[in-house]
Amino acid sequence: MQFSFPEANPVRVNCPDSASVLGEVRRRLSSGSGFALATINVDHLQRLGEDVSFRQAYAAHDLVCADGNPIVWLSRLAGKPVNLAAGSDLVLPLAQLAASEGMPIALIGSSEESLALAAKAMQAQVPGLRIALCHAPGFPFDPNGDEAAAIIESIRQSGARLCFLALGAPRQELFAIRARDALGNVGFASIGAGLDFLSGHQRRAPVAMRRMKIEWIWRMLSNPKRLAMRYAKGFAILPGHAAAAIRQRIR
Repeated sequence: MQFSFPEANPVRVNCPDSASVLGEVRRRLSSGSGFALATINVDHLQRLGEDVSFRQAYAAHDLVCADGNPIVWLSRLAGKPVNLAAGSDLVLPLAQLAASEGMPIALIGSSEESLALAAKAMQAQVPGLRIALCHAPGFPFDPNGDEAAAIIESIRQSGARLCFLALGAPRQELFAIRARDALGNVGFASIGAGLDFLSGHQRRAPVAMRRMKIEWIWRMLSNPKRLAMRYAKGFAILPGHAAAAIRQRIR
């Protein structure tokens, strides 16, 4: 499945499910290869249509999986079906993978309090997990600025091999490419609110709502002032992407 935009290479969903994400991450960590993992959703699609730098960064990611059911539905329309692989659901499996390989991790983003609570929750659920670095950047964080360069150096010094980025789009995806290219042997996973869910700073939708494919309603109602317009913009672009997906299938 791919999404095409002007002035940039297409964005391809190249990991069809969670198992393929974990298998590829294990392979890259074992071989010492750096990577950037993005979890695409409708909000990202809408932003990709407006932001050239975001499109270029996303197209440069090594691994892209479907973080929302609309992406799954569009992939079926395109005749190239993928399964849901939500970033929040990947956090603990990725941490378990790093622990099994004996590789330290880093947590970047959110707040110091949330990171500390998330680190505690992760270590309670993943025996042997080593957290080499927790860092909450200042706000607003500039992924191309001096603070980003300092964080990259901190990651280098810490020895972390897998970094979870909870900086929000597009900052986390822009930073992931810069840091991957600078460090070479470190993997970066952009997981949005995944760490805040673990810390308890945000509550995830009940399992029943997730099974009914309406987690987005829970999230919107949790912060309507911030999220209502975001979801409205996202839904507005879906008909155009649906038509493009059908054209992919025909071709």
